[in-house]
Order: sequence, then structure tokens, then C-alpha cells
Amino acid sequence: QVQLVESGGGLVQPGGSLELSCTASGSIYTINAMGWYRQAPGKERALVARVTSGHSTDYAEAVKGRFTISRDNGLNTVYLQMSSLKPEDTAVYYCNVMGYTQVREVYDVWGQGTQVTVSS
Repeated sequence: QVQLVESGGGLVQPGGSLELSCTASGSIYTINAMGWYRQAPGKERALVARVTSGHSTDYAEAVKGRFTISRDNGLNTVYLQMSSLKPEDTAVYYCNVMGYTQVREVYDVWGQGTQVTVSS
């Protein structure tokens, strides 16, 4: 089994910055894609950013130029650096990690979610 632990959410003023982190542990053989999704009240969960094992990245249009995703393969950790935050970035942010376990089974796991609130 693979577990995720997220940290870094909180309350920030518009224009401010926050960094989220998510660390995977457990029966990990490979970690392929690592990503962040968010879900605002009354809306569906949607991709924010994703990074592959080769460090290729993909961003939602709404966050391009403001958010940066990165990963540390040695620490099994993915980061989301968020800057120039807007009230519309307010949401619960979820980490997602996909790969293979040590017995070569596919896993696709989600973190518990961390609240990000952008408000003055």
C-alpha cells in the first residue's frame, strides 16, 4: 500500500504565496505521475498541475505563470509553489500519485486534502 501526507495549506491574502508538499511512502517501486488537484465548493475536482517522472509538467490555464510544480524523486515528494494567489484559488487541494508497487501492481492514490483560503 502507498500513503500520502500533505502539508502547507492555510490562509493567505490575495497576492500572497504558499507552498504545498506531498510525500509518498509505503510499498513503492516506481512513482510515475505526481499531481495536484483542487476542488472548490460546488465545483468538481480539477487538475491544477502534474509532473511526470521525467519532470515534464502540465498546468491548468488558470494557474500558468503563477504556480510551479516540482518533485524530489529521492524524497518521493511533490511540491506546489503558489504565488500571486487570487480569491478564486480558494479550494481544497489534493495530491495524487500514480505508479507501481513493489509487487508490480498499479496504484493511484489521493491525499487527504489541504485547505487553501485566499482572502483579505
